[in-house]
Amino acid sequence: MKDFALRLVHLVVVLFGISVLTFLLIRLLPGDPALAIAATTGNTDPATLEAIRKNLGLDLPLWQQYTTWLGGVLHGDFGTSFRTNQPIGAAIADRLAPTVQLVVMAQVLSLVVAVPVALYVAPRRDRWIDRSIAAVTFALQAIPNYVLAIFGVLIFAVGLGWLPSLGYVPLSDGLWSSLISLTIPCVAISALLVAMYVRVLRGSMIETLQMEYMLVGKSLGYSRRRLLWSFGLKPSLPPLVTVVGINFGVLLGATVVVEVICGINGLGTLLLNAIDSRDYVMVQGLVLVFAVAYVVANFAADLVHLAIDPRVRGAA
Repeated sequence: MKDFALRLVHLVVVLFGISVLTFLLIRLLPGDPALAIAATTGNTDPATLEAIRKNLGLDLPLWQQYTTWLGGVLHGDFGTSFRTNQPIGAAIADRLAPTVQLVVMAQVLSLVVAVPVALYVAPRRDRWIDRSIAAVTFALQAIPNYVLAIFGVLIFAVGLGWLPSLGYVPLSDGLWSSLISLTIPCVAISALLVAMYVRVLRGSMIETLQMEYMLVGKSLGYSRRRLLWSFGLKPSLPPLVTVVGINFGVLLGATVVVEVICGINGLGTLLLNAIDSRDYVMVQGLVLVFAVAYVVANFAADLVHLAIDPRVRGAA
């Protein structure tokens, strides 16, 4: 309980720091945000600039701007987009489902592939299969996900016609149709994750296999499969859990280009459109959501790490 309380306090402190940095992100940019916003409308007269500054609260002292903005955020009010006049919170909620589904699918697919592969090659260290898998993982880590997405669209959508090339089908319209609509971007994003997870779990499993209790189990006649899955996997999971937690937050922002290529109206597309139209309030809200998601995902991974590794609980 003490460990959880300490980590919760740390989470609150980090979230407070994120709120300050996100708030200052727009205020400290070179130039006048009000002028940049007015320029997109073609009306830059002093009255318009003053109205924009008042609407954004830029005429108030910095500390008052922050407290007003933070109070709104805590109540779910991220502001209003000057481009669409839509509340930022509502816009994010409308685009959240495809991005979250894509991230979850990519994580599940990568773990389903990576865990068995890592468990298979770890006991065969430095053999031809281990070296072959290592070469494949290095290659996958070197290929950007947007390149894989482009080739996926060209080959499986345009060329073979097996998969849809653009768009997202909501889960409410059918589970299978929804999964199929995200197959290409899911595989494109998962490739790097598979390579990363195989390398992390393989290294951890090799260390576990050298433990005395694993050698004792082998001498008692336990099968290799039972040793790996029943006795070796759990002690080898903490490094993988940490990397998975980090990637949950990172992927929310990393899907931007893939979403655009595959025509998915998620948070990535929303962020790109906001940057293109200089919608500062929208950019600020999305940056805050991405940053909070990253920190919360790491916090959750830390708790899972505590639960599965008693050594961490003892050291905390």
